Amino acid sequence: MTTGQSVAVAMTFLWLGMVLAISFLEAPLKFRAPGMTLKIGLGVGRLVFRALNTVEAVLAVVVVAALAADRPPAAALVVLAVAVAVLAAQLVFVRPRLTRRSDAVLAGLDAPRSRAHHAYVALETAKVATLLAGGILLLTTA
Repeated sequence: MTTGQSVAVAMTFLWLGMVLAISFLEAPLKFRAPGMTLKIGLGVGRLVFRALNTVEAVLAVVVVAALAADRPPAAALVVLAVAVAVLAAQLVFVRPRLTRRSDAVLAGLDAPRSRAHHAYVALETAKVATLLAGGILLLTTA
């Protein structure tokens, strides 16, 4: 395995672990904590997901750079490109809608539930699948 592929594998699985830990563990559990209100949960969630998305963007750049340096197998490249595209879609199309709703709720307005949350979860699920598949493809084709 080349150095670039080793870096790409490590960053892909780090990225996967972060998404699983935050999106599928921390986010749902936070609202089960005693005394947790919707406003506090949204405030914490905004901070956590802003940080997660920032780290994800950095990891995506590192993965892309590592793969560009070493020409990985085409299948791994395509699958990981989908993961990067999913992240971009979340950041450009879904997060702004979620932010508008949370702004309204935090301002005390009775904002209707947003379907954007369901879109975000669906995209997170797709991202998990592509990161897992991409990491495995990199490992098995090295």
